[in-house]
Amino acid sequence: MTAIDYLNPQIAGHLPLVNMPVVDATANTLKGYGCLVDDPDQCRIEIVRWPAQGWRPVDDGTGDEGGTTEGVFISEWQGDVLFGRNAAVGGHYVLAYGCEPTLATTDHTRAPTHLRLWHANYHPDGGQLFYPLDRLPFYVPLALPGDDVRPEHFVCFRFDGSQGLYIHPNIWHEGVFTWRGSQRFQDRQGKVHARVSIDFARECGCLLAAPIPPSPVA
Repeated sequence: MTAIDYLNPQIAGHLPLVNMPVVDATANTLKGYGCLVDDPDQCRIEIVRWPAQGWRPVDDGTGDEGGTTEGVFISEWQGDVLFGRNAAVGGHYVLAYGCEPTLATTDHTRAPTHLRLWHANYHPDGGQLFYPLDRLPFYVPLALPGDDVRPEHFVCFRFDGSQGLYIHPNIWHEGVFTWRGSQRFQDRQGKVHARVSIDFARECGCLLAAPIPPSPVA
């Protein structure tokens, strides 16, 4: 399998769009995916024990000692391109586009009206916390666990910026998408940082899409 270039994904032009439902993030709507977070210091990150390779079990007290890593996650629109930087794991990615990717430029400051998602991943080793350091609205596309996930399984959750998000291990996601400009988040996640990916453009021949309203309240 060819390695994914997260800063230059080379997406084919004019792919069909699969529209994600946009849902306000509440304690009820996030059930199964994770939960809202009021105090990041009180949020426990789930760490998944290393799986046994056969019938012999992993010894008690081992296989889940990697702990967590923490840093600032920056979500930033540069023109039509939404970039993400994750200091916790040294990542730098193109998270999404605000228009047809082959026409996207970074040389303007117009506010995005849509987002187009080309990739998602999950972490089998642990959960992940995103807590807004800048109290702005943000979006997070999520899908429930399963390697046979399909584009139509994704839901785009909308947050008002007053609370953070904790997602369980194995939940499909792709960072956090700021509503406008640049936004910082406290990020805490499993230190092993195993990552399983889906490339919608290549695997499914589509992009996932959702509108971004001009007002923070839709």
